[in-house]
Amino acid sequence: MPAFDRLSLTEIAAEVGGGRLRAVDVVREALARVAAYEAIQPGVWITRAAEDDVLAQARAVDARVAAGERPPLAGAPFAVKDNIDVAGLPTTAACPAFAYEPAASAPVVDQLVAAGAVVIGKTNLDQFATGLVGTRTPYGACGSVYNRAYLAGGSSSGSAVAVAAGLVSFALGTDTAGSGRVPAAFNHLVGLKPTPGRWSTRGVVPACRSLDCVTVFASSATDAALVDAAAAGFDRDDPYSRRDPTLPGRGIAVIGLPRADQIDWLSDSEAPRLFEAAVERTRALGVRLAEVDIGPLLEAAALLYDGPWVAERTAAVERLLRSQPRAIDPTVRAILQGGLALSAVDAFRGEYALRALRREAEGLWECVDALLLPTTATTYRVREALAEPFALNASLGRYTNFVNLMDMSAVAVPAGFRDNATAFGVSFIGPAWTDMRLLDLARRYEEILPMPQPPPLDTAGVSPTVRLAVVGAHLAGMPLHWQLTSRDARLARRCCTAAAYRLYAMAAQTPPKPALVHVGEGGAAIEVEVYELDVAQFGGFVADVPPPLAIGTVTLEDGADVKGFVAEPRALAGAEDITALGGWRAYMATHGPAA
Repeated sequence: MPAFDRLSLTEIAAEVGGGRLRAVDVVREALARVAAYEAIQPGVWITRAAEDDVLAQARAVDARVAAGERPPLAGAPFAVKDNIDVAGLPTTAACPAFAYEPAASAPVVDQLVAAGAVVIGKTNLDQFATGLVGTRTPYGACGSVYNRAYLAGGSSSGSAVAVAAGLVSFALGTDTAGSGRVPAAFNHLVGLKPTPGRWSTRGVVPACRSLDCVTVFASSATDAALVDAAAAGFDRDDPYSRRDPTLPGRGIAVIGLPRADQIDWLSDSEAPRLFEAAVERTRALGVRLAEVDIGPLLEAAALLYDGPWVAERTAAVERLLRSQPRAIDPTVRAILQGGLALSAVDAFRGEYALRALRREAEGLWECVDALLLPTTATTYRVREALAEPFALNASLGRYTNFVNLMDMSAVAVPAGFRDNATAFGVSFIGPAWTDMRLLDLARRYEEILPMPQPPPLDTAGVSPTVRLAVVGAHLAGMPLHWQLTSRDARLARRCCTAAAYRLYAMAAQTPPKPALVHVGEGGAAIEVEVYELDVAQFGGFVADVPPPLAIGTVTLEDGADVKGFVAEPRALAGAEDITALGGWRAYMATHGPAA
């Protein structure tokens, strides 16, 4: 198999199940691809299963086939988002301080393994599945496989990249606000978000437990349907699981399109053309298209971020938020802390508003059988999302946020590429329990006309880089930050040092600067930002560091060592110990020029 071609689930299952290909050979190829892609984009995985364990899974599948079984997912390598439990692998939700060893796998994982699939490892995500960007993680931001300068989407970033890069044949994600559909759009994939409760969510770290869905990323609707057949089903031990009513219903004959004034393309000059092409492809299916008012849906979408459901995210990790707030990504922490201010009164008001919008939206299904919407109106560069973490993230969820709130199912499908090789996608959305009809519609959509061919993967060689922790005047928004941006430094993570440092405000420094000192026992965790610089640019940066500061090695909260600012002993003459504040920003808030 050529390196990085997609691994077709349908083809692998047919070949392995038919005895013409060994599962062991398939997973060896997958492991080789994973290792090769690590040099191109290292942020895909958080934990990988040991090679011996992966091969043992594959040998068990081969033994089943030799005994006459034909498992429906025979030999298919797959990835699991790291907020879903897999026995033998830690669950981190992209927060090292939260990590735990699950006693058992989530039921959806067990069902897929029972169907013959092979777990390769756990993938990166926006911490606690809070985000649609894929940048809110201490394990490094992922970029789209076709243009790594642009977002891979989130929160299921690693899962989408693993499939799109041809490392696995499918991957599990989760979806509360669009996390199983936005990354599909940005990586030319199919993303199935089932009806809430149709797949078990037991063994999943909650984001909003009442809304969360486990999802699948696949290269085709046919592949997604194979996974759905193995994963769906009632789980009596999951309070949010629901029995499929199997209600009779008509096929999808009428598809609703939003009014032109209800689509904000966010100044994206190419998205309208790509959406119109998707509309014409859909028209070719022989369905009738009708313009509808999606106003109630857009109002519901706003509730997810502006309403009381933020408190449900807070409830999921409240203990960590109160006991170790600095262990949480600053952007995620800001969102979670907002939930602490919400009351039961706010929750009931939000529920009343949602019920009214649901009733208003029910009229849609009297006129149409499904909706066709852009999955997102635009995309952004990774560095843009890091620089403006709230507004850009919110804009990506405008056409996805409402789906779970309104008890709907959805399938995201590819819809072409912009001139800069960023992918565009659309979504078919239907009422609860129309999952199979939507998958069939997506399959026909793929087959009716030739699909836009993806550009080559962005596999350009990665320049050697150095990770540098900054603690003071070089932080974003501080006076010397330009010394990083002028060298094209890229923010890799916001986190804390190990609890082994003390922070001092040095005397007579212009601009004001801190000194970070390693003391071991008696130290504390100090907030830092970690940047990536090309080696050559790093050398120039170091040359500009004035005494009594220097560049040495700093240990982070997860034990990783990076380069960072250290201080000579003379830096402490007349300095003020500000360790108790936890970081330079807190000090400058009360002692800075504007204070």
